[in-house]
Amino acid sequence: MMEALLEINWLYLVLTAFAGGAFGAAIGALPAFVFTGLMVIAGEAGGLSGVTDQVAFGSFFGPHIAFGGGVAASAYAAKKGYMDSGFDFHESKNIGYALGPKVDVMAVGGLFGIVGAIITTLSSSFALPWDPIAIAVVLSALLHRVVLGYSILGPAEGGRLDMSPFTEEQKRTHDAGVVSDMVKDATDRLVVEPWLPHQYQWGQVAGIGFVGGLLGAFAAVETGSAFLAFGISAASLLFLNLGVVRFPVTHHITLPASTIALAVIASGEGVQEAVLTGGSDVTAILIGGLLGLICALFGEWFQRIFYAHGDTHVDPPAAAITVGTFLIAVLYGIGLLGTTVWIPWP
Repeated sequence: MMEALLEINWLYLVLTAFAGGAFGAAIGALPAFVFTGLMVIAGEAGGLSGVTDQVAFGSFFGPHIAFGGGVAASAYAAKKGYMDSGFDFHESKNIGYALGPKVDVMAVGGLFGIVGAIITTLSSSFALPWDPIAIAVVLSALLHRVVLGYSILGPAEGGRLDMSPFTEEQKRTHDAGVVSDMVKDATDRLVVEPWLPHQYQWGQVAGIGFVGGLLGAFAAVETGSAFLAFGISAASLLFLNLGVVRFPVTHHITLPASTIALAVIASGEGVQEAVLTGGSDVTAILIGGLLGLICALFGEWFQRIFYAHGDTHVDPPAAAITVGTFLIAVLYGIGLLGTTVWIPWP
């Protein structure tokens, strides 16, 4: 493990990650992630692994770099009073907002791009059993809250899992965090600010989780790609960024579902005998649907704990992907799956 770390060209990594994070800040975190999806589609459909690995998931548009840097930059810009977009919630949560080529904002994005790259590299080098990019997105977001002076959780006046204050449009009664002149006064903010106002009720979340999981698994079974459905889900967020109301978010559903589906139908060299591995296509799709449902529900739980009451964006999909890929690794570890597909294993 240490030899692998010593072989890394750290200067190259730091320079490119800084550039990727700065670019993500300039164009906006969500637009950068849409480009991630487009590049994944191009790489997977064209059989260009370098496009998927080095462009979509590397320093150019890797979510741990471009998206994570853009999210941190939004938190910084809101604190500095640079954002006045009329966003319904705290301005720092407006990750679809392009911040432009403002030097200090790009610098923050670049620094957190480096943070994301280092976390991902360490996670991969030590073969920790989850998606190394997803865990970096989560940790980077929690870190920017600490560094920039935001509360890690934010206040929960009526309980963290209770979303009824949102439906009742209850307003906050005190200052809940960093509020600049350009950000809504604390008493003008809702008590609860859900990550997706159209996708937070448990039944809705479970429904899109199961359906998205079925489709993610189907795409993997038919193409052999663990990432194509993820790319489609990520690219589809262009519509959400353009203001299409009620557009669902599904990349945290389709990626784990695609991965476990490939683990179920896997065979050949390097695949161990296991209870679930060697199953039929139908079995793979059904298990994919189940994992998609689990990941969707976990993502909703996570947003109620970390997003709904906080002042900055902490990504529920990244947390769900971390947990979903970890579950696949656990199933491999206890002998129910014969491979982790692409998920690291120590």
